[in-house]
Amino acid sequence: MSKILLVDDDPLFRTWLSDALTAQGHRVECAVNGLEGLSSIRAFNPDIIMLDLVMPQMNGFDLLKARECSTPVIMISARDNEDDRIRGYELGADDYLCKPFSIKELTVRLHALERRIFAHSKVSHLEPTAASVVSFDESSYRITIGHRVVDLTQTEFRLFKYLFERKGQVITKQELQRSVLQKDLGRFDRNLDMHISNTRRKLANTSLPRNLINTVRGQGYSFTV
Repeated sequence: MSKILLVDDDPLFRTWLSDALTAQGHRVECAVNGLEGLSSIRAFNPDIIMLDLVMPQMNGFDLLKARECSTPVIMISARDNEDDRIRGYELGADDYLCKPFSIKELTVRLHALERRIFAHSKVSHLEPTAASVVSFDESSYRITIGHRVVDLTQTEFRLFKYLFERKGQVITKQELQRSVLQKDLGRFDRNLDMHISNTRRKLANTSLPRNLINTVRGQGYSFTV
């Protein structure tokens, strides 16, 4: 079972969820706000973080920005809107679960993350040259990295290839939008972010680092060399 850090400011919810997870055999530590959660990440070294969105002192988004680890994160929130989900994925969250939810649904999602953690522990990080050994199948929109195969949509495939061919460079959202999506970037247009998030999730599901596509805050995206 996993070491789980639960960061939530609601005492009744914390008690309910902590007791339920402990009964399943998980080791659970709780934090009551984002600042305390940030300290607990360093001290507790959790396998999985469950993170509320709206909290005092430091909210869930700010904690995602401030953390220095790649620990899988499930965001939990009473707010169910597309912008919050996209922003969470963009900042590195692995899943987004809306309150109220059942322990059964949470357990299924936790097990999926645990399988990914276990698979990643068996497969070491990509060798230094592995990220440069990538083949592209234009007919099926499939990429192969080492022995791992990732099936993408046409847009995801074109985004990945565009970034790969310019690896080491920071590519602005405007350039990606115009060159790959073939339209200007609107002020409230989140299509690009959604395609990037979906691509990262498919990489992670294939035991590849999702940060092959790296977010450069305030600038755009780059392919990790």
